Amino acid sequence: MANRYSTNYRMNRVLRDDRAALVIPIDHGLVWGRVEALEAPVKVMRRYIGEDITGFMVSSGIVKQSEVDLARASHLARVLAIDAFWPTHAPETGTGCMVSTVEDAVRLGVDCIKMLMPFNVTDEEKVRYFSRVGAAVNAASCWNIPTMLEPVFLNAPRTPEIIEAELEVARVCYDLGADIIKITFPGIDATAKLVDELDIPIVVAGGPKEGDAASTVRAIRESIQAGAQGVVVGRKIWQRDPGEASDMIKEIAEITRTSFTRRW
Repeated sequence: MANRYSTNYRMNRVLRDDRAALVIPIDHGLVWGRVEALEAPVKVMRRYIGEDITGFMVSSGIVKQSEVDLARASHLARVLAIDAFWPTHAPETGTGCMVSTVEDAVRLGVDCIKMLMPFNVTDEEKVRYFSRVGAAVNAASCWNIPTMLEPVFLNAPRTPEIIEAELEVARVCYDLGADIIKITFPGIDATAKLVDELDIPIVVAGGPKEGDAASTVRAIRESIQAGAQGVVVGRKIWQRDPGEASDMIKEIAEITRTSFTRRW
């Protein structure tokens, strides 16, 4: 299927035609501060630059501190988180804000911007998010920078009701102009449904480290088989023993090639 994304330079750096994306997020400090095993984010990045991945999700501070490293690994894409939400454990009183601009993304030379779309927040906060996201999507389109939006229910258990609600918010993200939607794996059937309904690239997030490596790999295989165009996996990898993490990346990388079908 060919559409308006097919010749977009940055989109093709984020989502390649030969494999599903395997992006390592290390931007967690924006909302959680000093995360275990990510106390030194650029050191973590350097550990995985040589692995069979396709890119990193970063903050502007990490971009600035890793410019030389990534200049030497220019095949790797960078997705820039440009907003944050505090505190994530109290969405009913917390608030989001922009921490970078689209102009910052252009200046820093990244390939994609990413914003949260929390929905278990007040109506007033939703209005502010709609305004911020809409403005960012419009500004990014002027520079042909794709926008990744992430529907999320903050500090909420992964119940069937929450998973179904996230699918509803994914539709909101679609109508706000998302080029890519990042969603925590909702199961193989729900992923396939979302991919078919929205017909824009869906990437699946790993979430917190829980369970064993085999269950993570299995969920990633199912999501890509269901049509996901990539995975964004951080804590489930870099919070593990380095040897186990390296083995996981090799296995996931193989899945991103053998189970992948390009859909845009």
